[in-house]
Amino acid sequence: MDSASLFALLEGVRDGSVAVSDAVVALRGLPYQDLDFARLDHHRPLRTGWPEVVMGQGKTPEQIAGIVSAMGDRGHPVLVTRAAPDAFRAVSAVVPSAEYRQLARCIVVPADPPSAPRDTGLLIVTAGTADLPAAEEATVTAELMGCSAGRLNDVGVAGLHRLLDQLERLQQARVIVVVAGMEAALASVVSGLVSAPVIAVPTSVGYGASFEGLAALLGMVNSCAPGVGVVNIDNGFGAGYLAAQICLMPNSGAD
Repeated sequence: MDSASLFALLEGVRDGSVAVSDAVVALRGLPYQDLDFARLDHHRPLRTGWPEVVMGQGKTPEQIAGIVSAMGDRGHPVLVTRAAPDAFRAVSAVVPSAEYRQLARCIVVPADPPSAPRDTGLLIVTAGTADLPAAEEATVTAELMGCSAGRLNDVGVAGLHRLLDQLERLQQARVIVVVAGMEAALASVVSGLVSAPVIAVPTSVGYGASFEGLAALLGMVNSCAPGVGVVNIDNGFGAGYLAAQICLMPNSGAD
């Protein structure tokens, strides 16, 4: 339940179109629902404007299916990150509208009714093809939150001409998510070319001395270019979420 739904419910009680008993039933799941193995925070949309997101890693398919089923009947979109195909099969058996985004490893249940993402000036940039899974996770997250995301793939610094060829597009963006592994220099380069904030996603892509993304993380954290914020290794979800929050702010300049 979000603020708009709560206002509508209370208005219905006031004008008599909603019985008090029905309102009690609607509010009974707040602030959380106890499933024994999980306590679902149905109150979160009222506090933050966005429903709880489920991390599938470490959960059984049956647990994920139970959580999605409990969340899916409230009109909000549902997002499960780091979800394996067997988890999707379990979810789709109880929620037929669920979709699986294989590259992002995400399960998505669209809102009811669904709404089309808006063009808010978000651009997601990858250094190489191997960085696509984290970029796709960011894209799925941002678009489910209501922001369409432009994509600029495989423009890493090893072939800088590929990036400079897209300079006009980069400079038109309002928020840029940069996804890169190896030495992750792309975030610094992009930030030095644009006025938009850059959200940097280090990935675990690289050879032995990349230390499964630690080198990329440290490279981005130590960026000499201002305007770079860094999320955790492979955390496309966190980057997409933050980018959407920025894009959807009332005074962000988005249409």
